[in-house]
Amino acid sequence: MKGLDFDFLKFNWLDAIDIVLVAILVYYIYSLVRNTLAVNLILGMFIILIAYYVVSSLHMNLLTAIISKFMSVGIIALVIIFQPEIRRFLLHIGKSTFLQKNKAWWGRLFGSKDIERDNLLRIKPIIDACKTMKKTRTGALIVFVKYYDEEFFTNSCEVIDGKISKRLLESIFQKHSPLHDGAVVISENKIKSASCILPLTDNDKLPPQFGLRHRAGIGVSELSDAVAVIVSEETGEIAYAKQGRVRMNVSFGELEKLLNKDF
Repeated sequence: MKGLDFDFLKFNWLDAIDIVLVAILVYYIYSLVRNTLAVNLILGMFIILIAYYVVSSLHMNLLTAIISKFMSVGIIALVIIFQPEIRRFLLHIGKSTFLQKNKAWWGRLFGSKDIERDNLLRIKPIIDACKTMKKTRTGALIVFVKYYDEEFFTNSCEVIDGKISKRLLESIFQKHSPLHDGAVVISENKIKSASCILPLTDNDKLPPQFGLRHRAGIGVSELSDAVAVIVSEETGEIAYAKQGRVRMNVSFGELEKLLNKDF
């Protein structure tokens, strides 16, 4: 129609790229916070935001002032509250760069047999230890992290920094060992620490038979990119926790595939 400006309806290829990039960013953030405590935090902040607009529209000056003061430090509060998620996001960006992916691609193309052999050498002692602990019903919690956080782990762990071996894992988790309580943390092809006290999950939908080991394994996988292998002391069954979700009754073949993929 004459006199109307429809420039805002123009759509070009840069707009399409912009939308795609925003969609990827939103999905990336969603994949990081999915099944974690961050979802509840976001929901809480959304409720506070709605409450602010409600009390403001009703001219409830006292509540409006209180909530507005709280929201005035929003950016700082977001950085503090979502520090683990922001850290995970930056780590994922670093791992997903072209050089990292290109390095892995060339490795698979020209050295796939060497990579598979190295993975088998790293994983076999862990699988063998889990077989023994399953048979003897020895409870165990083994956490695998790609980036070892010195500040996070060393404050609550005994530093080991030793070679991965079946006997070392079995000796740590045997019932009379002073280190058997807590988790073993494996990173950089080493057993970095043992007897680690990890944060428990707040998920109230878990089965009641889950003990502290299962809740700690799920909890650490919620707060970081860690994966956890849990051996039940009561049943000997093996569970695998990743991103706040847990797989039960994992066979040794499945465990090898999962570790080969994630570790």
